[in-house]
Amino acid sequence: MILDTLANSRRYNDLKEGFREAFDFLGKAKLEDLPAGRHEIDGDRVFALISDGPGRKRESGLLETHTRYVDIQYVIAGVDEMGWKPAASCARPSAPCDPEKDIAFFEDEPDAWIAVRPGSFAVFFPEDAHLPLVSDGIVRKVVVKVAAVGGQASRQTTGRRPGEPGTRPVMGSFRS
Repeated sequence: MILDTLANSRRYNDLKEGFREAFDFLGKAKLEDLPAGRHEIDGDRVFALISDGPGRKRESGLLETHTRYVDIQYVIAGVDEMGWKPAASCARPSAPCDPEKDIAFFEDEPDAWIAVRPGSFAVFFPEDAHLPLVSDGIVRKVVVKVAAVGGQASRQTTGRRPGEPGTRPVMGSFRS
């Protein structure tokens, strides 16, 4: 997991294939003027999802994980308090993994909370469980999805939770 400001994003460009395109989009696009929805950056390898809406209370959210994509969650307006926990430590799945939507939910409690303010971003890798959209107000944000493995989204979803026997951790997947 990474927490930083967009002003420092260049230092992460070479960390993972697709990060340069993701941060270029965040730095050049007039994000406040773009409509909510999906915005293509590089096909299914890198794309952005813009949303605005009311936040929720901590207790009404669930931790989530993704296996095919890294999330770069950038806040445009409002404050998004995000929970975090190592995915391998999540022990209470709330439902079976949905490989089609690349998401699994867990009822575990986050180990840490971070307030992500406008101009800041959090990066969540497949080994990071996260609980976004906790706020007392409206949050406008961009989630840039970057393929976790190689140049394309991996189809290696098993239906198991991260760290469960029979799954391969994606640790180190940020190598190009």
